Amino acid sequence: MKKINICVKIKQPTGYTASVPKSFPNDELFDIPQNLINKAAEAERLLGKLDGITQILPNMEFFLRMFSYKDATSSSQIEGTQATMADALEASAGIDGGKSDANDIIFYIKALNYGIERLKNFPISLRFIRELHKELMQGARSTHFSNPGEFRASQNWIGGTNLNNATFIPVPPQEMKTSLDDLEKFIYDNTSTLPIINIGYVHAQFETVHPFLDGNGRTGRMLVTFLLVKRNLLENPVLFLSSFFKQHKDVYYNKLRGYQIDGDVFGWLEFFLDGVIETAKDSVEVSKKIRNIRDEDMEKIQGLAKRESESGIKVIVYLFENPIVTTKSIMQATDFTRAGAQRVIDRFVELNILVEQPKEINYDKKYVYDRYFKAFIN
Repeated sequence: MKKINICVKIKQPTGYTASVPKSFPNDELFDIPQNLINKAAEAERLLGKLDGITQILPNMEFFLRMFSYKDATSSSQIEGTQATMADALEASAGIDGGKSDANDIIFYIKALNYGIERLKNFPISLRFIRELHKELMQGARSTHFSNPGEFRASQNWIGGTNLNNATFIPVPPQEMKTSLDDLEKFIYDNTSTLPIINIGYVHAQFETVHPFLDGNGRTGRMLVTFLLVKRNLLENPVLFLSSFFKQHKDVYYNKLRGYQIDGDVFGWLEFFLDGVIETAKDSVEVSKKIRNIRDEDMEKIQGLAKRESESGIKVIVYLFENPIVTTKSIMQATDFTRAGAQRVIDRFVELNILVEQPKEINYDKKYVYDRYFKAFIN
């Protein structure tokens, strides 16, 4: 496919060569091959299908919560976090025993939730992006000095150990304002191309400018979800691409480098659209699956004696939001006595709703709403 150089390599006074974005966008970016136009139309069709299905879910906020945890985990793991989605859910529910770097995922969730609320009455802008970054990085475990909420005032690089052996060196800070202003204008551009193509370009261009000292990848991936809502492709932020990017991590990085270094903008765009299509299809199937699981398990509980059924419904509602529990966490959520909480748990184990986990030394025994949890992670 046609190559379009996004950046110009300019040697800096101290000797290294940085990639400075040209004026963005240029008209060549919109001379899009027909196969990609068709793929973009399919992506937008599937987003509409996903939007319709999630609107009729009985507990859409729980669906959103679980998918946001999945995205937070995948996005953080791309950057090296070892903690799992289970670790993050345990940490947020106050269950002991999770990995310490689950903190990375929790801060990502905090930033996501902040962005979802902020989006209701504020435009996606450079200010919005800085606020998002501040929520993500302020107080979080980090390997670099990230200067939360502020665009960088020093040179950064991608790959390698220093400026001399880096894979990619973004625009120097003194020239970055022009690139960011171009990007912000393009975010508001509703006429040049299809909304989904606009969003694909915004993500790649944001990662090319790399405006923060740390947290660029996570901030840029969150931005995709928020743009899907702001461009009216989704009513609620129910599609997250980080799991697709993590599954194809090497391709993800290679396609971004191709966009930045080789001018293979359409190669990036094709990969991005494939991600939207695959993720939307998967999310539609998950939404159907969790509705079936919910209906089946509610039927089991409603078939119990009245008192048992009333207690069971309180617990199952909690499980939709927190699928990993202990006796203590059920007590805290329901005000049941320890004996009462354990009775419900034991009954749920008998009904194959909860699955008991091997006990860890010095920690409470854990139980997982297994079918429900696996619907999101498989």
